[in-house]
Amino acid sequence: MNFTFHPAAPDDLETLVALRIAALRESLERVGRFTPERARARFIESFRPEHTRLIRVGSALAGCVAFGPREDAWEIEHFYLDPAFQGAGLGGAVMSALLAEADAAGHAVALTVLELSDANRFYARFGFSETGREGVDIFRRRPARP
Repeated sequence: MNFTFHPAAPDDLETLVALRIAALRESLERVGRFTPERARARFIESFRPEHTRLIRVGSALAGCVAFGPREDAWEIEHFYLDPAFQGAGLGGAVMSALLAEADAAGHAVALTVLELSDANRFYARFGFSETGREGVDIFRRRPARP
């Protein structure tokens, strides 16, 4: 699926909170952690607009992803696809593009995913291994590749 990245801005916050809720609600309910207030607060506390990209398919906002430096790796955060765009290969295309950037720069990539999320299988397909757990979060990492 063809997509383009566009830089996010601070005033995209409310749109991206709504996207987070639409994309994560089912997974958060599965682990007993969903409330709209909690979903909003978690996004706001870690929203880094300077590292966040809007994912567009044509003119439609299909999702977002934050991708930027953290400690000893680049980190993927807030990778959400609108449910209308899930299951058509967009997530894989976005992940391939991000990993190609990291590989070109020689960086490992880290992320956090909910323990009962279907995204765990998705990330494993891209070479992410579990490195730890805390509560309902699973920490994953993919080493740098030449």
